[in-house]
Amino acid sequence: MNRTDRLLAIVLALQARGRQRAVDLAELFETSPRTIYRDIQALSEAGVPLLAVPGQGYSLMEGYFLPPLAFTADEAAVLLLGSDVMAQSFDAGYRAAAEAAGHKIAAVLPERLRAEVEELRESLHFVPECTSVPDESLARLRRAILDRTAVLLRYHTRHRTDGPEEQPATREVDPYALAHMAGSWYLTGYDHLRGAVRTFRLGRIEEIAFLSRTFVRPGGAHLYGRDSEPRPIEIRALFDPEVMRWVREQRSFFTTEEEEVADGLLVTLRVRQENEVLSWLLGWGRHVRVLEPESLRRRIVEEARNVLAAHEDS
Repeated sequence: MNRTDRLLAIVLALQARGRQRAVDLAELFETSPRTIYRDIQALSEAGVPLLAVPGQGYSLMEGYFLPPLAFTADEAAVLLLGSDVMAQSFDAGYRAAAEAAGHKIAAVLPERLRAEVEELRESLHFVPECTSVPDESLARLRRAILDRTAVLLRYHTRHRTDGPEEQPATREVDPYALAHMAGSWYLTGYDHLRGAVRTFRLGRIEEIAFLSRTFVRPGGAHLYGRDSEPRPIEIRALFDPEVMRWVREQRSFFTTEEEEVADGLLVTLRVRQENEVLSWLLGWGRHVRVLEPESLRRRIVEEARNVLAAHEDS
């Protein structure tokens, strides 16, 4: 922690904990009492109203709060809830930062607001979906993004055309951004094998290695959401009226258009290969009919026959 950060942290600690001795502050910030004495002097010279009682320590003059950090109860509750969510969703490094941020926000609240904020905090809950990505993977990729360092990934791709699907592929990637969506972490970056910006699910990454090469992230690059590679295959599927609501709720990533027609909901999707939506379509059972392309219609029929045969055999 640099000195500027420590000076602010001392003020926040005095606001949150009341009177503190130099030895207590030194232990809290992992420094020496002599350094704390110098910090206290610097704060006094900067105009922070500090009171010193021999043998008892330092405290802030009653009524002193940092003006830039004056929150309403709603604002403070939202910020604290956000810090709670971040603490649950990130790796250990950012988890500690989120928890520290929450403590700082709580510390600057006037006493009259603290009880109201805590009540709001206890009555509002946001439970992030569980992720199984190791902390080390997030930390390494975050560092690669900040340092603009290329990485080599051993990555399991569900639908492959260049080898057995059970074997991980080696991909050289310029990492651009991390995104957390629907309970999973994703890395967006330039894939040198495909020659395009692609998205990688962190749960499918088996190994991450730093390369010696650095890169320049393109200005205005589309870092989130859909891949930049064209999706040439258009699929049209008709869903029964009784499942229209649920289809909209569980929309496929590849959906580009939805239209209510007399027979139900007509959904248009665009994919690179039919495998990408095969499982999603099969999940709707008899409530969906693939209208085109014909090749996908045949695959649906084949898969249905395989499912039937597997159950008849059992």
